[in-house]
Amino acid sequence: MTAERPGGPGGTAGMLSLDDLKDEAESGAIDTVVAAFTDMQGRLFGKRIQVNYFLDEVTEHGIEGCDYLLALDMEMEPVPGYEMANWEKGYGDFGIAPDMATLRRIPWLDRTAMVLCDVVNHDGSPVVASPRQVLIAQYERAAEMGYTPFFASELEFYLYKESYAEAHEKDYRDLTPTIPYILDYHVLATTMDEAYLGPIRRGMQAAGIPVEFSKGEAWYGQHEVNTRYADAVTSADRHTIYKNGVKEIAFLNGISASFMAKPSEKDIGSSCHIHSSLFGEDGNSFVDGHDETDTFRHYLGGLRAHIRELSLFIAPSVNSYKRYAAESWAPTSVAWARDNRTAGFRIVGHGQGHRVECRIPGADVNPYLGYAALLAAGLDGIENQLDPGPELIGNAYEAAEAEPFPSSLKEALQLWEGSEFAKQAFGEAVHKHYLNYGRYEQQDYERVVTDYERRRMFERG
Repeated sequence: MTAERPGGPGGTAGMLSLDDLKDEAESGAIDTVVAAFTDMQGRLFGKRIQVNYFLDEVTEHGIEGCDYLLALDMEMEPVPGYEMANWEKGYGDFGIAPDMATLRRIPWLDRTAMVLCDVVNHDGSPVVASPRQVLIAQYERAAEMGYTPFFASELEFYLYKESYAEAHEKDYRDLTPTIPYILDYHVLATTMDEAYLGPIRRGMQAAGIPVEFSKGEAWYGQHEVNTRYADAVTSADRHTIYKNGVKEIAFLNGISASFMAKPSEKDIGSSCHIHSSLFGEDGNSFVDGHDETDTFRHYLGGLRAHIRELSLFIAPSVNSYKRYAAESWAPTSVAWARDNRTAGFRIVGHGQGHRVECRIPGADVNPYLGYAALLAAGLDGIENQLDPGPELIGNAYEAAEAEPFPSSLKEALQLWEGSEFAKQAFGEAVHKHYLNYGRYEQQDYERVVTDYERRRMFERG
């Protein structure tokens, strides 16, 4: 039985029922449905479907796509070593089944709706390595324990004056941020970018993604638009549509947006702070009145115990680890503290809003995998009554007792490969699938000759 997904506060403007879609199709207000799922890198893949065909065929039978879509690198090259998809099996199709609860308008695209999909085998069973299924499995586990996980992500990004085509022509170097100075909370500077941020806020709200606010962030042309919390699966769905939508809205305005964890050595990194809590029948299971519960402490204990070995899901690329530096607003340790932005885990909120903020992921995290990692770790902490240890007081960047987060993808791979917990929590098939992903990400990078090497070695080496 599938656990209920209650969504979250903030309204449902833009969400569509099947009857709504039929009415919109008949009036001509919608003629295209984007049916999409998320790949390992967090990108939306799918098809644009003529609405009448969607209503006649796809709602009942779904669509199909090549199974290599969950066995690719960022360049769309098929990667060997995956059991679910390979040349020996001929790269056949898998099913792409719409989750009609996610059907919504996409107001920044003309006459367009979107539905997110689950990737399934031909017998209808889930493809377990697909990111959304990895999270759903942990969500179902939480439900079996009596909890509804609520999550929210704070996703930062850069805006540049160059279009994507112009950025490509410049080899993505020396791009011009839309604002030439630090704009953290800066109202005048964000007014100058309101031509882009306004359509993002209004567009997301009208696409069923309730927005809290936008604000300037910690570097030139860097912004953050926060959406409201929801159950973990709904929150990850919204995150994925929002991230894709920001890029589409930037494209439509002739500029570019980047969610790289670290766009250049001179830039502050872009983070994805992830907030999480567990609710039971009586509300937030992290508090009893004004007191923190054992459930909260054990959940936090699980996060601290397992975050390092799950870092492949938290920081999935070589670039992810270049964000971690002292006094950079990105944590370098897995310490926990109360309302302390130097710690990897920051405890925030009051009353029913009491929650854990994980400050470790960058904006390149796949939300389904990042959420699944935190949820798996926290639930294990509850089951095994793990203790988080003492709160860190002071500057976590300087504290000798602060256990470091992995400093490279290579280290993350070693931890993932040897993690019995990851195998147990996600299953052997998922563990092996993402180990293969990480190995090829690392190998691709190691073959590249960088500008850093050429500058130092071409003449003088």
